[in-house]
Amino acid sequence: MVPEETPVAFSFAGTTHAVMMASPADFEDFALGFSLTEGIIALPDEIEAIEVEDHGAGIDIQIRLKDQANTRFEARRRRLAGPVGCGLCGIESIEEAMRSVDKVGASKLTLEADDIVRSVKLLSKVQPLHSETGAVHAAGFYIPGKGIVMAREDVGRHNALDKLAGALAKAGIDSASGAVVVTSRVSVEMVQKTAAIGSAFIIAVSAPTALAIRTAEEAGMTLVALVRGDDFDVFTHPERVVLGVAQHVA
Repeated sequence: MVPEETPVAFSFAGTTHAVMMASPADFEDFALGFSLTEGIIALPDEIEAIEVEDHGAGIDIQIRLKDQANTRFEARRRRLAGPVGCGLCGIESIEEAMRSVDKVGASKLTLEADDIVRSVKLLSKVQPLHSETGAVHAAGFYIPGKGIVMAREDVGRHNALDKLAGALAKAGIDSASGAVVVTSRVSVEMVQKTAAIGSAFIIAVSAPTALAIRTAEEAGMTLVALVRGDDFDVFTHPERVVLGVAQHVA
């Protein structure tokens, strides 16, 4: 089996703002999460309505904002369109690409080494689409003592994270209570989106970029990556991680 992907357009006030190639599922989560992680809204209740329209060749998601959010959106309107999950494509200036990152340094959450290893193992068990295709990314939310409480999959890593953000917001899950866990590498936009979600932890199977590390440091975020078996590296803010003998600070 191979995964499907389809164009998904986000339209605000009747005008297309973004077009992403994405897995055809979890559209309302996607719309809410994208709106939150891109700073279009500050809170879920700033969205008045989400309407999903299937046009055959693609999906158009009409998002109606309440007055204050709509005013804020109009002030920063831009067109974004790109390939699979490309969160930066279409941004018209360096300033927009490197927007200031939300600070999460006040978080008191700490994780044991076993929590980090367990989070990746548990995420692998809640990826039905990946099990069938071997070709999609996943993003999950791990809470110590509870495991992976929410997960979403998509052909694009940014899309999976946006869908997770929306699902967490809809469920009313406290984003400061756990860690974002991803099956991909960690680019700067993954750090930006995790900070926007409000989690002080991002845990990844693959490596981070240098800019992602610098941005996580600035945000006060603990970035853990290269999780392989019982081994992993902590790249930023290691004070939140209780290390075992197999792990070390990068």
